[in-house]
This record gives sequence, C-alpha cells and structure tokens, in this order.
Amino acid sequence: MRALTALLAGAVLLLLPACSSHSGHKTDKSPSTSHSHSTAPQQPSGGTPSWAKGMKTVTEDKLPPEARRTLELIRKGGPFPYDRDGIVFGNYENRLPKQTRGYYHEYTVPTPGAGNRGARRIITGSHDERYYTDDHYKTFEAVVQ
Repeated sequence: MRALTALLAGAVLLLLPACSSHSGHKTDKSPSTSHSHSTAPQQPSGGTPSWAKGMKTVTEDKLPPEARRTLELIRKGGPFPYDRDGIVFGNYENRLPKQTRGYYHEYTVPTPGAGNRGARRIITGSHDERYYTDDHYKTFEAVVQ
C-alpha cells in the first residue's frame, strides 16, 4: 500500500508542471497578453504580488514614458514597432524566476537618441507578470500596480 501511495504522489508531482504551463502551445513570436482567467496569484490590495516578492518593484507611473507606451501596446496586443517584439525571452541570465522555455516574452522599450533597440526591455510572463530592465537584463524591477 505504501508503494502505491508513493507511486501516485510521484505521478501527481510529475503532472503538475504540465498542467500549470501554457508554453507548449505558444510560438516564439506570440505576444503575451492579459487573460481574465489567469491563475496567477493576484496582488493583494496595497501589497506586493507573490511573483514579485524579494525583487525591487516599480509602479507603472514611475517608469519612463516609453516603457508605459510599450506596456499599453502589450495590453492591446500590438502592433509592435520592432520585429523582435514578442519573441521568447530565454532568461539565460537567471535573474527572473525559473520557468519553462516560452514562458517569458520580451518587448523593446525605445531609448531616445539610441541608434539601435537600446538596452531597455519589458519582459512579460505567461501569468501577467511584468518586469522592466534598463540595462539589458543585468537587473530587473517587477512592475506592480
């Protein structure tokens, strides 16, 4: 009986990641948009959401105006000004919580005066997480309400 219980518990642990990940059906260029049926932990009123715990946080109104415009485009689903907007962000620097490939997507935040895409990005998670970096993935701030 103990062996059967252990086997069943192990099977549940193996199936949980497959049930909670949406990355299996996303393409590398699909934008991460808000979903009203998200199962992500919600932010308690006046508090920090659980996905942002332990991170530096910033409210959207404190971001540069270009970042606020990028967040608005993400909410609308585009159109995006850069070909690479919406591609999968690999999190190779491991500065965001570890997730399966395809969980995170990146969007360019234009930098005034830059001759290229610059270093600023918004990274989105499949459960409506939003992160801002202004130093090309060296540091991140969780964008909270």
